[in-house]
Amino acid sequence: MKDLKYVLAYTIPISTYFSITASGYFSFLTVLYAYGFIPLLEILLDQQDQKYDVQEKENRLKNKLFDLMLYLNIPIVIGLLGLGLWQLSTSSLTTFEQTGKVLSLGILLATNGINVAHELGHRVQTWERYGSKLLLCLSLYMHFYIEHNFGHHKNVATAEDPATAKKNQSLYGFWWTSILGQIKSAWQLQKLLLKQRNASFFSLYNDVLFYFLFQGLYLIFLYVTLGAWGLFYGALVAFVSVLMLESINYIEHYGLLRKKGNSGRYEPVKTVHSWNSNHIVGRLVLYELTRHSDHHHRASKKYQVLENSAESPQLPWGYPTSMLVALIPPLWFSKIHPRLEAFEGNAKL
Repeated sequence: MKDLKYVLAYTIPISTYFSITASGYFSFLTVLYAYGFIPLLEILLDQQDQKYDVQEKENRLKNKLFDLMLYLNIPIVIGLLGLGLWQLSTSSLTTFEQTGKVLSLGILLATNGINVAHELGHRVQTWERYGSKLLLCLSLYMHFYIEHNFGHHKNVATAEDPATAKKNQSLYGFWWTSILGQIKSAWQLQKLLLKQRNASFFSLYNDVLFYFLFQGLYLIFLYVTLGAWGLFYGALVAFVSVLMLESINYIEHYGLLRKKGNSGRYEPVKTVHSWNSNHIVGRLVLYELTRHSDHHHRASKKYQVLENSAESPQLPWGYPTSMLVALIPPLWFSKIHPRLEAFEGNAKL
């Protein structure tokens, strides 16, 4: 029964359902839940630092319940997004209500869409990777699949990685450098992969080209079924979800750098090259994404066996609170720089 704790991830879809079907202040229910109630819980609840022995890991990897809980997000996200866009496009809503519903849907796409796509994108089964790309399509961010797997995991914590925030870089500046940098990186990686296959740009092997084609077809589908307003809200919700993804990227590696040796090559990626958060609610809602150091240490490791990395730099808060603090750059710098500098100096926090 204790494994069912990950059903907590469905609280975001549940709150989103009420956000898009209710009116008035309830339109912001998901916003209040994700960035109000969850941070409060993480202050009140103790962090848990359990370790799994070899047998426990084997049992958790064999238990298909963990996969099922992940897969169910695909129809749930698609269904709620469709319902939400229909409500926005056909109902008479105030600007206040429209804003609440768009933000709520954006949170849904970021947490149960892009985040689940990230987990599935590291799986070996082809159909799981297709599920990853389908979820990314809803956020118009399919190039993330190739850039993240072939770019970010190779270049993390270096100047070559657009998804690693530099020290003293604000969240707002990072949004644009990361978004544009990842698009550019995806195209460069795709050209390299095509060259290795001796394939032309206009070939069936050009995945990024197909990604943009599929996203275009998705936008056309929204226009045909829901009109211009459906197209507008679909793109707006996708944009909000991408900003939330990039806010997570910002806090995950902020200011961390890998050392470059005399050979000019960077040291291997270690658990110390990601910020870690062991706050329990954020862990469960995000399928252990907050144990990010262990994920980068071994990207193929499934979420149910990720563990806390004590030697990694530790965020003082969970992900939702960290994202809120990062919205105020002076406050973020004042709180995170002492931890970053202490970590760099091998001081114990």
